Amino acid sequence: MTVPNESENAIADLLPVMGQLMRRLRAVTNTRELSWSQVAVMARLEEAGPMTTADLARAEAVKPQSMGGTLAVMEAEGLVQRYPHPDDGRQMLVSLTDDGRETRRKVRLAKHDWLMHAVADFTPAERKTLVSAVDLIRRLGNS
Repeated sequence: MTVPNESENAIADLLPVMGQLMRRLRAVTNTRELSWSQVAVMARLEEAGPMTTADLARAEAVKPQSMGGTLAVMEAEGLVQRYPHPDDGRQMLVSLTDDGRETRRKVRLAKHDWLMHAVADFTPAERKTLVSAVDLIRRLGNS
């Protein structure tokens, strides 16, 4: 029987730790009872601009039917709007409304404020480690 090394132990801890962080961020930013999917859609639309439902589903790695349900709720809440694609009237584009952009801004600000408060007591060495970890976690997310 082999004994797990330090890296294997850290990898085993990564999922529960990331889950805990995501739940904490959701708790501090969920002023409108937004789902993770809704928050992700707002971020994607803010970053990429108007997209079709199919493109959003692909970008978020969900089924188009699931994305359609998410968008229907968001549209009913006034966070997104759908309109015909200017070059292909068969397709509909989705974009953030003014309320969607403002909600996205508030969510982003709440996350930023919480994270800044959370790391305020970190030592300079811990902050440097955190900066390095962000790059590594980004690579994981993009793999």
